[in-house]
Amino acid sequence: MRKYETIFILHPSMDEDTVKANIDKFKGVIENGGGTVDNVDFWGKRKLAYEINKITEGFYTLVNFSADPELPKELDRVFRITDGVIRHIIVKEEK
Repeated sequence: MRKYETIFILHPSMDEDTVKANIDKFKGVIENGGGTVDNVDFWGKRKLAYEINKITEGFYTLVNFSADPELPKELDRVFRITDGVIRHIIVKEEK
């Protein structure tokens, strides 16, 4: 299994319960795909570095996880079809 990290930004109009539900959804995708979540770091609402579709802030979350190489493709697909995800990135951690 390889180590990965993902950071995603959720729309600022979401309430706290919806944000937590989305974080749990993404953790579930990792765990149901045979991966393990090592760390979840919720940064809260922060200002974006640049405006995206007239949005200037969002909820940031960083997740470190271990998984097989196929899982990030599925996680990327789920990020893309989930309403409220402004941006996301998944990277393999270097040793």
